[in-house]
Amino acid sequence: MAVDIACNLEIPRPRAEVAAYASDPDNTTAWYANIEAVKWETPRPLAVGTRLAFIAIFLGRRLSYTYEIREFEAGERLVMSTEQGPFPMETTYTWQAAGDHATKMTLRNRGEPAGLATVVTPVVARAMKRAITKDLERLSAILQRRASLLAPLSASEAKRVWRNLH
Repeated sequence: MAVDIACNLEIPRPRAEVAAYASDPDNTTAWYANIEAVKWETPRPLAVGTRLAFIAIFLGRRLSYTYEIREFEAGERLVMSTEQGPFPMETTYTWQAAGDHATKMTLRNRGEPAGLATVVTPVVARAMKRAITKDLERLSAILQRRASLLAPLSASEAKRVWRNLH
């Protein structure tokens, strides 16, 4: 039984800002609750072919896997996949403008569990949906909080602070 979970959230920040933050692997542990660490296995910047080692905790199990970037259109779409472990997975982020200063972000995970993992697929699917929903909400909160910290600054001050945050 395949798993195919897609969740989306309208984030009240411009698409370029949401996409830049969400597609930066160095920000992953801030907005993904289950990801403990991300290590670049190939040189920066992010591009098709980039390999990233992840350590995650999911349903009480520690998982280590390496994602490879399959597609990357900055500000539009990011697709990464792994063939490792009991649950080979493809993760897709897409960003669409939702009005003047908002973004609809969709996060999709799909895969085909192998071995004993097939038995618990319905449980895994429900847990993934809950986790993805919470992660998108966390991402939105982070971006809104960052924006509120920059709001009282002049445009040039905000740009300087924004650059230093990256």
